[in-house]
Amino acid sequence: MDAAFTAEQDEIRRTLREILGKRCGPDEVKAAVRTTDGYDRELWQRLSRQLGLPGIAVAEEYGGVGCGPADLALACEETGRALLPSPLLATAALCAPLIAALGTDSQRSALLPPLASGALTAALAVPGPALATALALTGDDPAGRWSGGGRAGGVQARAGAGGEGWRLFGEAAQVLDGHSAPLLLVAAHTGGFARSRTLLFLVREDAPGLVRSRQAVLDETRPQARIELRDAPAELLGGPDGEGRDADVLGALAATGRTASAVLAAEAVGAAGQALARTVEYVRQREQFGRAIGSFQAVKHRLADLYVQVQAARSAAYYAAWDPEQGGLALAQALEALRMTAGEAIQLHGGIGFTWEHDAHLYFKRAASDELLFGPVHRLRAHAADRAGLFGPAPAASAHAPAHASASAHAPAHASASESTAAAVAASSPTEEKVAV
Repeated sequence: MDAAFTAEQDEIRRTLREILGKRCGPDEVKAAVRTTDGYDRELWQRLSRQLGLPGIAVAEEYGGVGCGPADLALACEETGRALLPSPLLATAALCAPLIAALGTDSQRSALLPPLASGALTAALAVPGPALATALALTGDDPAGRWSGGGRAGGVQARAGAGGEGWRLFGEAAQVLDGHSAPLLLVAAHTGGFARSRTLLFLVREDAPGLVRSRQAVLDETRPQARIELRDAPAELLGGPDGEGRDADVLGALAATGRTASAVLAAEAVGAAGQALARTVEYVRQREQFGRAIGSFQAVKHRLADLYVQVQAARSAAYYAAWDPEQGGLALAQALEALRMTAGEAIQLHGGIGFTWEHDAHLYFKRAASDELLFGPVHRLRAHAADRAGLFGPAPAASAHAPAHASASAHAPAHASASESTAAAVAASSPTEEKVAV
C-alpha cells in the first residue's frame, strides 16, 4: 500500500488553505456566523465551484468528484484549521452518504447532483440530543429507541390517508444547519409499538407544518436549529409509501457515523494544530521580565506536550481516514487534543486570553461543542473497547460493516497497514514543522 499523499490531494489541500487563509480569518468567521444563514454563502459557492468541496466523496455519475472519505477528511482538516462555518459536515458527511446508500435511483439522481454542486444543502434531523447515538458513535441501539421507540416522543410517522405519502409529528431539538438547509433528512419511528422501526424521510423547506427556529448555541460555527413537525408531509427515503421497509436504516446510519467520525477527527486535528501554531507565535512575541515568555522552560514543556498530543491525534485521524472502522478512537483522540490545546492556548495567552472576545475562545468553543455533540471522549473510547472485545467477547461483525479490502485506494500519509490504531500512531512520524520557541 502506498501511504503517500497523491498529487491531487496535495493540490486540494494547498488550494483550500490558500483560499481560506484569505477569506476565513477570525474576523470573517465572526461576521459569517452572525448572518441569517450562519455562513458565508459566497465563499461556500466558490469552494463548491472551484474545488467541488461538497461533492468530493460523491460518485462521478451523480456529478461528484468521485474521491473517497479519505479525501473529504483531508479537506476537512483544512476547514478545521480555519473553523470554517459551512454546511459541509451536514451535507457531505451526513446526508449525502445516507441518500446514496438508501435512496431509490430517482431520488439519488434528483438529489445527489445538486448536493455535490453546492446548489442544495441538507441537514440530518434526529430527535433530542441523540446524534451520537443515532450514528452509533457512543453506543449501539438496535431497537432505535433514540427516535421515539414507537411510543410518544421523538418523531413519529404514519402513512397518509388513502396510502398517499407520509405525515410526520414531533420535534428534533439539535439539528446541525437545520435552520437554513432546504432539505431535511428526518429520522422517525413508525409502525406502532409492536412493529416499530426507524425510517428516514425527506422533508422540503416549504412543507406545510414544518417550523424551524435557530437556537442560541455555545459554538456559533456549528449552528443548530429546533425542528417542529406538525402533520408535515414527507417522502420516504428508499421508495414511496411502503417500499423500503426492509432497508437497513440503522446500519446505514452506523456506517455514515464511522465515516463522519473520521472526518470530524481530521477537522478537530486541523483546529488543534492551528490553535497550537497561534499560541507558539504569541509566546515568541510576548515579553515578560525582559525576555520572550516562550524562552521559559516551563512554557516550552507545555508546548512540547501539546505538540506530541496533536501529532498523535493527526496520525490517528489519517489512519481512520483510510480505515473508518477506527473512526471512533481517532475522534476521541482528536477531541481530547483539541480540548487540551484550546485550554492551554487560553492559559498561555495570559490575561488577554481569558477575555471572551479573544480569538482563542473560538477554538475553545469548538472543542466544548463537538464533545457535547459527538462525545464525550470517555464514551467514544468505551464503545470502541466494547466493539473490539477488550473487556469481554467481541460482538459479531454486523452485516453492514465494511471490509478492510474496500478501504479507499487513496490512503493518506503516515497511515499504517497494521490493524491496530495504537501501532499506527506509534509508527507514524509527524508531518508538520517542529515547535521551536
